[in-house]
Amino acid sequence: MYEKIVILDFGSQYTQLIARRIRELNVYCEIYPYNQIPVLDGTIKGVILSGSPFSVNDNASPKPDLSGIRGKLPILGICYGAQLLAASSGGQVMPSKSREYGRATLEVMDVSSSLFKDFPIQSQVWMSHGDTITALPRNFLITASTTDIQVGAFQVTNEQTYGIQFHPEVYHTTEGITLLRNFVVDICGCSQTWTPASFIEETTRNLRETLGSDKVVLGLSGGVDSSVAALLLHRAIGKNLTCIFVDNGLLRKNEYQQVLDSFGSMGLNIVGVDASQQFYNELKGVTDPESKRKIIGRNFIEVFEREAQKIQGVSWLAQGTIYPDVIESVSVNGPSAKIKSHHNVGGLPNQMNLKVVEPLRLLFKDEVRRVGKELGLSAAILNRHPFPGPGLGIRVIGEVTPQRVKLLQEADNIYIKALRESELYDKIWQAGAILLPVQSVGVMGDERTYENVVALRAVTSTDGMTADWYPFPHNFLSRVSNEIINKVRGINRVVYDISSKPPATIEWE
Repeated sequence: MYEKIVILDFGSQYTQLIARRIRELNVYCEIYPYNQIPVLDGTIKGVILSGSPFSVNDNASPKPDLSGIRGKLPILGICYGAQLLAASSGGQVMPSKSREYGRATLEVMDVSSSLFKDFPIQSQVWMSHGDTITALPRNFLITASTTDIQVGAFQVTNEQTYGIQFHPEVYHTTEGITLLRNFVVDICGCSQTWTPASFIEETTRNLRETLGSDKVVLGLSGGVDSSVAALLLHRAIGKNLTCIFVDNGLLRKNEYQQVLDSFGSMGLNIVGVDASQQFYNELKGVTDPESKRKIIGRNFIEVFEREAQKIQGVSWLAQGTIYPDVIESVSVNGPSAKIKSHHNVGGLPNQMNLKVVEPLRLLFKDEVRRVGKELGLSAAILNRHPFPGPGLGIRVIGEVTPQRVKLLQEADNIYIKALRESELYDKIWQAGAILLPVQSVGVMGDERTYENVVALRAVTSTDGMTADWYPFPHNFLSRVSNEIINKVRGINRVVYDISSKPPATIEWE
């Protein structure tokens, strides 16, 4: 079992970022809803209380009983977490006279505090709060202040309990990683042994113990998550793993054969299934985006189930579920309200009667990539942009037909190839072409044309939650547009999407 830091989530938009920063220190960290405090089992080295959109003065605000951990483990309260510690011990929290949002200058008042080891006296921090701690309990000491608030940070005497009003997890707090290191390494005593190599070693051992000689089936997509899950399972159980790769007719150009060749060369037992015609038949005449998603998802399960039943003695279904899927699928009353349902979490066909194994469920996406690199997965797969589960089915706006998919595949292939050739691909979070359900007038040679319009999309992001459009050089867009129009018969206009998320989304459907 890994030693770990536990984060109690009160609904902050930054909770996952806290966990990722701690894991960057090679310390394992887990997020729990505020009302599901885990049993102290010896592996938990410290607890962090997250921020929250609530005020501690709201009647409905989350106020868990912390008596089971106060004084027993080091605690760090961040923003709301700090205010909760103060208020629950007899302090006073009031609406701020001067609300602090954005950058502020923190001045360390107690240089002997372990939390501020190696800190400059003054540094930039990031604030985001509407309430302020106006009075501390008698055994609480101020350790840092800002120009506008006296209690920028505090420590409880004779107790390893700390509170800070700012957010150390965001990049704008210049010494944030130093503070987190001080807490998890020096104060909590974590050994910093959470590495890709240690994860692979322990996960492989656990998979062998759990699965034994049982057979496992995995739905391979060619994306990072399912690919790394496949390699981990292959390392643990070898030929007892069968990967099924379904061609739904909505993949990128030549992707089906490329995936089969790539994983076959790595020694994996992979079965390819061309079910494109079944998907096209089911999608005929359908234009509603949600209906298309449901049809594609249902047919995938049908095809996958049909192929899985051909494998004698299979008893496990492997999935590429990662940690954000697990967190976002937890539903509690209040801040951790369910954000969305995931194809990887729940929703499995009951009649398959297979047990589920999820070797990546502890990892964030960036950690999955680091584990994949350690396993020797090719850079082409490791650095692949996210690709929607329904594939080009939601990038062909309107009805999905073989002809329209073929048009989009050709245009998209030219676009992605140009990104790679121009060394722009790795600078972008996600890129793709979208076939619009409109036609436009054009002139080719001496003839008037009335043909299709393609939109190009490229965004930068760190986690997909927010995204900015990528500012391509004009000559790049000009080159790609000319090549698509000249080479793809049926397209006579190319546009570039300059919408950010929010208010737009990354995909069009």
